[in-house]
Amino acid sequence: MSERMHDVVVAGGGPAGLAVALGCAQAGMDVVICEKRPGVLDKACGEGLMPGAVRALAALGVDPPGHAINGITYRQGTLAVHAPFRCGTGRGVRRTELHDALSEAVRRAGVPVSHTPITEVSQHDDHVRAGGLRARYLVAADGLHSPIRDLVGLGSQGTTSTPRWGLRRHFTLPPWEGGVEVTWARRSEAYVTPVAPDTVGVAILSSVRGGFTQQLTAFPDLAARLADAQPASRVRGAGPLRQTTTGRVAGRVLLAGDAAGYVDALTGEGLALSLSTAAELVRCLRAGRPADYERAWVRTSRRSRWLTESLLWARNRPVLGRQIVPAAVRAPWLFAAAVHQLAR
Repeated sequence: MSERMHDVVVAGGGPAGLAVALGCAQAGMDVVICEKRPGVLDKACGEGLMPGAVRALAALGVDPPGHAINGITYRQGTLAVHAPFRCGTGRGVRRTELHDALSEAVRRAGVPVSHTPITEVSQHDDHVRAGGLRARYLVAADGLHSPIRDLVGLGSQGTTSTPRWGLRRHFTLPPWEGGVEVTWARRSEAYVTPVAPDTVGVAILSSVRGGFTQQLTAFPDLAARLADAQPASRVRGAGPLRQTTTGRVAGRVLLAGDAAGYVDALTGEGLALSLSTAAELVRCLRAGRPADYERAWVRTSRRSRWLTESLLWARNRPVLGRQIVPAAVRAPWLFAAAVHQLAR
């Protein structure tokens, strides 16, 4: 009896990997997921889904529970500016709830999950071997510090930019904003996202290493608001955030999600980008044209990467960084236009 040939093996059971697997299954492909960590996966994440991400999930038949978000507010000291979403409503969704919803959709689609880790990859003319499986294609959705990215030679030697890290914790506290609130400090930003009627998620991005409580001291008003709130989760961290790659395709191996390259979480568009590029990856595999994915990824991510790189460039220059929120207050139309570009 000949060895079974799958169409696709997806390495990684996070949102990007699950979205790819679900899309492949819905396109009629034989797909299997390899995820060495059993159970519900969590990650340090701002947890705000832009309207575009909500629509992308709906296209997959996924509707995770959460809290509606209507826009983004920037704060710095006494200054504040709000931009509502013009293209629908976003949603604050706990990462565990998102994983549950995607996992359930994958289960209903009949996609099997193997907990065998992928430590070696070998490519052949018509297939790839990984995790003891044989498939036409391997999709590496194994996260920010993807081992498979390095195994297939797509990892970069690093970057000269200032490294940044992220921390996240939830608090039992009714949301006080209808959207995501971003407070800017000298070297960090705090993101407050409503994820339930009685819960907010607080994520801090910083170029300075330190624990959550230490980082929170840079935001005295927020710290005072959280002082009597009960923590609803433990602290999770991630970083360094920027990850560069030399490409997204190496023969029959394709990179998805954070493994495909990551700039920063500054704009909060990471999940939306993962979902949109996952859809492009599925389209390319369905057409039997994996090499087209590189161009599709660049095209689909161009707007997000440009906006994030531009904002991060200004952020990393002290004089300019202090003027980001004042500039948004002086030109709310420009801030609203930028938010619209991120949200759609």
